[in-house]
Amino acid sequence: MNQYPAWKYLLIVVVMVFGILYALPNLYESDPAVQVSAMRGELGDTVRGQIEARLSEKKIPVKSIEVDKRRLLVRFNNTEDQLAAADQIKDALGTDYAVALNLAPSTPAWLQAINAQPMYLGLDLRGGVHFLMEVDMDAALQKALERYSSDLRTLLRKNKIRYLSIRPQGEKLLVKFRSAEDREKGSELIHSEFRDLELANADEGKAFALEVRVSEKEAREIRKLALQQNITTLRNRVNELGVAEPVIQQQGDRRVVVQLPGVQDTVAAKRIIGATATLEYRAVDTEHDVEDAVNGKVPAGSKLYKDRNGQYHLLKNRIIVTGDQIINARSGFDSQGGQPQVTVTLDGKGARKMLEFTRANVGKPMAVVFIENKSTTRMVDGKPVVVNRKVEEIISIATIRDVFSKRFQTTGLDSPQEAHELALLLRSGALAAPIRIIEERTIGPSLGADNIRQGFQSVVIGFVLVLVFMALYYKVFGLVADLALAMNLVLIVAILSMLQATLTMPGIAGIVLTVGMAVDANVLIFERIREELRNGNTPQASIHAGYAKAFSTIADANVTTLIAAVVLFSFGSGPVKGFAVTLSIGILTSMFTAIMGTRAVINLAYGGRRLKRLPI
Repeated sequence: MNQYPAWKYLLIVVVMVFGILYALPNLYESDPAVQVSAMRGELGDTVRGQIEARLSEKKIPVKSIEVDKRRLLVRFNNTEDQLAAADQIKDALGTDYAVALNLAPSTPAWLQAINAQPMYLGLDLRGGVHFLMEVDMDAALQKALERYSSDLRTLLRKNKIRYLSIRPQGEKLLVKFRSAEDREKGSELIHSEFRDLELANADEGKAFALEVRVSEKEAREIRKLALQQNITTLRNRVNELGVAEPVIQQQGDRRVVVQLPGVQDTVAAKRIIGATATLEYRAVDTEHDVEDAVNGKVPAGSKLYKDRNGQYHLLKNRIIVTGDQIINARSGFDSQGGQPQVTVTLDGKGARKMLEFTRANVGKPMAVVFIENKSTTRMVDGKPVVVNRKVEEIISIATIRDVFSKRFQTTGLDSPQEAHELALLLRSGALAAPIRIIEERTIGPSLGADNIRQGFQSVVIGFVLVLVFMALYYKVFGLVADLALAMNLVLIVAILSMLQATLTMPGIAGIVLTVGMAVDANVLIFERIREELRNGNTPQASIHAGYAKAFSTIADANVTTLIAAVVLFSFGSGPVKGFAVTLSIGILTSMFTAIMGTRAVINLAYGGRRLKRLPI
């Protein structure tokens, strides 16, 4: 009566073996490490020797050094050595290399071979960086004016309305016409096409000027969209770079909170999330002399740029397409010369603009301009002052050989690594407006270690108290329940590790709650068995009836709790979601171990035997 078929025993054994294997990596602590990567290109052959020589000179002990083409990882025995070594390595290598602090898993190779990895730890357990960032809303409005400026030029040219110039002036655009009649025609046309713009006449000398402003309603919408796009872009960038379970959320009407668990180096983190690199495709001005422009005679409608070799080129102000219109980007190599390249895919609007331009300019050159906004902090009168600097350089100039639109290649990049990073930034999108970090906090791994220790102690204390109670109250059957509880904890850790979920303090609270709830099923079963024995049933019949009759009650209680956990996950914030995840997993694993697991052990111990009494 109380015997399982062989496949059920085999299933339980397989689940337990897999659970133990995938929970094992969490027993191996991560090593404090320093990661070195080249800013451009690959690591040089002498980098390892330079690092070893400097650390040996400063008598900083090293656990191991791992090298591949793209990075070098130096492991240490403690964080003190790690921090001291990071300063020395930066000093030894200079500015050509990025030096970042890291926590490197020490999982054995045989576990890595089956893709067994430790679970991620949240900011409160592992440490990491916290940023409060502010979006430059004035810059967002300026970018909107620049877009309107380009659109107005196209509109007036298309309708053959002559104008002298269109240029931004503070929070408005100033459009100058030759005559009052041209201004009147232009005003009517702009008003009919752009209802969100406010127009006003403003004569300036002999020119007939028209002031164009963005309406207050449109300005609010621009600010709102800029904030939303920046949040989306930041999330895409962090996800592309593989930071586990980041927190990126809006705070107020112009601020964003970013939390990156496991990242210790704030400089590296700022480089990731604050990068504003994008591309602009512009026509080359071949009608005017570059030397005259260098000497100060820059023609109207053009602008002087430098390439990466320091040579000057004259480009037209008209932008063909920008990074905002790029919907996909992939790095690779040029099939002809083997040079790094980025394959770009444009959206519908950008594809139409590129098609129109290339159709009309076959045989003429087109330039690709790399643009990056950099923020530096300088001390002025003893106070830190943030200075924003816009870096623009030409990465390539190529002759248009054929008509193209949606998909094409961009070359002229220095290294595969630069192509990869540029593709990543283009793929995740350009920031709608520059962002400034106004607060940053680094949560050290020592504080995380304290939280881990306290959380572990709470789990152990609850676990031990339940073990003792069950063993004393239900005797041998209680020990079987204790075994199931232990395996339940192993399965929870294994599933979290396999899913690469992030464990936080609320998640640990969910595990502690699961420890108490996991034995509820066994209490119901064992009390039912006792009741059957009191009613005069045989031990074997009591075991069978206990499991059979208690199942509906157990299922009802656990399904109800599972529904509550799903609701918490659906509507809760980050910490609440972490609690809901561990609670849900704990409910499912406890159903398996408390019903199927304990039944298997009891069947092996007592099934098929003639019993006079049960030790329960």
